[in-house]
Formats: sequence, C-alpha cells, structure tokens
Amino acid sequence: MTDKVLVSACLLGYPVRYDGKSVPLKEITWLQKLQQQNRLVIICPEQAGGLPTPRDPAERQQDKIMTVNGQDVTTEFELGAQKALTLCQQHNIKIALLKAKSPSCGNHQIYNGQFDKTLIAGQGVTAELLSKNGIKVYSELEIDKLLDVIS
Repeated sequence: MTDKVLVSACLLGYPVRYDGKSVPLKEITWLQKLQQQNRLVIICPEQAGGLPTPRDPAERQQDKIMTVNGQDVTTEFELGAQKALTLCQQHNIKIALLKAKSPSCGNHQIYNGQFDKTLIAGQGVTAELLSKNGIKVYSELEIDKLLDVIS
C-alpha cells in the first residue's frame, strides 16, 4: 500500500480547467476512501502556477506552452509543475493521478500544439517533471493499473 497520492483537482470535481469546468471521475468510492484516510494531495498545476480560471486553451509546442491566442504561458506551467513536485517531495508521494491529454498533466499523449484536436505522443509539463523525479504518473484512463498499485 502506498501512502499519499497526488491528484488533479479537476478529476475530483473542482472547476479548475481552462474552461472553468471539471471532469470528475464517475467511480470515486476508492478516492473518497483515500481522502478519508488523508491520503490525497490535490492540485491544479495551472492554477498553482498563477493562471486564472477560466483561461485561454493552451497546448505544448516543444519546450513552450502557448495559448490559442499566442500568449506564452510556459513560466506559469513550469511554476505549477515545480509546485506539484514540491508537494510530492514534502509528502513523500510516489504516485500521481493526473488528467490525460492536458498540457500540464497528460502522461502519454498531449495535443500537438496546433489547436486542431490532434493528439501526439508526449507528456505535459507537470507529468514530465514528476516522471523525471521518480513519481509514477497515471491518468484517469489507467484507473485499473493505479488501483493495482495503491491497494
């Protein structure tokens, strides 16, 4: 059994996505149990980095994060990623459940940076930083794998 798990706030129903909405998981009994055990650490890296909600959609373009309107928000994304890593280090977290396809949190695929809804192989800024620091990142598309590890 692992100790604490870092979780994207939008997956728990917090309206923190760029569009001011959330994407709550449908089956959350296991998450509620972890929360009751004080084993969840919740973050929205984009908000933690100083971005407002709602905000313009952003996508990763190589080493930069750009909004659909051409604003460079790389600094905010990197700051949010660093804050997520700091939380993991403070709480000795080795596992994260992050939002798939996000320019912050996507762990296997992200959008291609052209704002045409095309997915490519890649990681978001936070997922990449956590992975590089030995934290295993799962998405909501991998709940079964995650449950095998945390139970």
